[in-house]
Amino acid sequence: MRAIERAAGEPYREIGLAVVADDDPPPTAVLVAFAAAGRAFVDERAGEPVGYLLTEIVDGCAHVEQVSVLPALRGRRIGAGLVEHLAGWARDHRLPALTLTTYRDVPWNGPYYVRLGFRELVELTPGLRAIRAAEACRGLDVWPRLAMRRDLT
Repeated sequence: MRAIERAAGEPYREIGLAVVADDDPPPTAVLVAFAAAGRAFVDERAGEPVGYLLTEIVDGCAHVEQVSVLPALRGRRIGAGLVEHLAGWARDHRLPALTLTTYRDVPWNGPYYVRLGFRELVELTPGLRAIRAAEACRGLDVWPRLAMRRDLT
């Protein structure tokens, strides 16, 4: 999963967002904890992981903590499949929505999530405000970011 995230970060370097490309993936212990909690979803092709999604519960919603797909497989709806899997998981857990934070203008971020049914949030919940503050502290606000929500009901 760490290798997938590193590879998925490289296209950001090409558009001037080296801060994303250089951001270290979560340590293995953190990824193992997500998996042990049932909140890590992996897409495999030919027995090899090609994408993954991590989720947390934030303000009573399934929050997309991270979704990464190998760049060579972009356009095959792997990310969309992971998001749909999360939507089913969230419904099974009786959660009302999916949330995430992302870059507004990066084509495979904000516009992509709009196509997947997310909408921009104007008013942020306390948990999303805390996530956005942590992102700003990590230097991720060099380009405009936003929080999004996809209702499941």
